[in-house]
Amino acid sequence: MSSDTKILFGFHAVGVRVKTAPDSVLEVYVDAMRRDARMRQFLQRAADAGVRVIEADGPRLAKLAGGAHHQGVVARVRPVEQARTLDDLLDQLAARAEVEQRADPPLLLVLDGVTDPHNLGACLRVADGAGAHAVVAPKDQSCGLNATVAKVASGAAETVPYFMVTNLARTLQSLKDRGLWIVGTSDDAPRSLYQYDWRGPVALVMGAEGKGIRPLVRRTCDELVSIPMRGAVESLNVSVASAVCLYELVRQRLAAASPAGR
Repeated sequence: MSSDTKILFGFHAVGVRVKTAPDSVLEVYVDAMRRDARMRQFLQRAADAGVRVIEADGPRLAKLAGGAHHQGVVARVRPVEQARTLDDLLDQLAARAEVEQRADPPLLLVLDGVTDPHNLGACLRVADGAGAHAVVAPKDQSCGLNATVAKVASGAAETVPYFMVTNLARTLQSLKDRGLWIVGTSDDAPRSLYQYDWRGPVALVMGAEGKGIRPLVRRTCDELVSIPMRGAVESLNVSVASAVCLYELVRQRLAAASPAGR
């Protein structure tokens, strides 16, 4: 496979790429033996988008997908152009805000120490659902975007920019300089996430389950909030915790934007 192409697999990951950037799809390989309703719907979508479809047997699909569970759909694609740096993204958001008076303030999900590709994929999916503008992670405490991440993300790896930075604490400080408020999560935080005003520009910092946010990153945060835990379990998976926090933010922003919330 050429260095300027990559593999996606699974109905969600491939389907989102076909929908959002069909010109980047070089070819889609499908299980020649599968013709259930889900496959027929997918094939129709690919045909409508003008995407080349190639029938393949099980061994070939398994080889293309690296042995992962591919659901009978594998695609070879070109990378989709996104903002190249976090600064570029924030500049684009600032320019959009000047044009669109009701544009949402910047929202970033920062993952400190999340190294499992399944967790990263789930976090990207949550970030996409909540409308986060990007996910940020340190290069030394994270995993890159691979086919497993893309499949778990169900297409969100194609829509949410993912930036890996050399020094996370320094990056957070630069985000402060650009007007973002850095909010971390911690079990011993003085107040819960439901007591925080999430309506401004925010970078939400989540640590890995059990370890939490690293001390230097914690000291860089402007605020710390906790997730109330009422049962015997002491912590949540990072993707679940991210969803809890991000959707409280969404709730507050929607309430502020509605006529009743003014």
